[in-house]
Amino acid sequence: MFTGIITGVGEVRRVEERGDLRAVIECGYDMAGVDLGASISCSGVCLTVVDKSAPGEGPAWFAVDVSGETRARTDAAQWREGRRLNLERALRLGDELGGHIVTGHVDGLGEVVAREADGDSTRLTIAVGEALAPFVAAKGSVTVDGVSLTVNEVDDRANAAHFGLNVIPHTAAVTTLGELRPGDRVNIEIDVLARYLARMKERLG
Repeated sequence: MFTGIITGVGEVRRVEERGDLRAVIECGYDMAGVDLGASISCSGVCLTVVDKSAPGEGPAWFAVDVSGETRARTDAAQWREGRRLNLERALRLGDELGGHIVTGHVDGLGEVVAREADGDSTRLTIAVGEALAPFVAAKGSVTVDGVSLTVNEVDDRANAAHFGLNVIPHTAAVTTLGELRPGDRVNIEIDVLARYLARMKERLG
């Protein structure tokens, strides 16, 4: 479980095709405090630490295995060497819930269709397809590349929706969202409550 409040930006140092994809991610974490088997959100994807750097080894890093299912649901460019990723360690009992409840299970992809200045902030407009459109609501929560954000407004389109977000300067500086440009694809996780409500409606008719 996560909150969508990013605690570091890492970089994919190396990838290796195995049965799954093994990705080695350089980070600023003190890996002495990260156990093997721990969960880390990597641009919105909950992944398990399967290897890590030793104390004093040099730049800190951890390794994760990315399954075929995960690769099918996320941006393929995310798993390339040199890609910067938003990182968040799993929520611990007693931690402040500063964003919203995030599972780290990506529901689908969105595409940045516009970027413009809005005061000191950056206004992003993101398009999602028919499968995700019903779950995006004005003033509701959404996770974009692992970052908890509030939806400003939604513009419903045929078989799609465009929604607007404001990225404040702090968020732009400490995440990868400040690097996004039109045409970039992003990992989207809808609000977990919307997911369960939709399932209940489906079952109850």
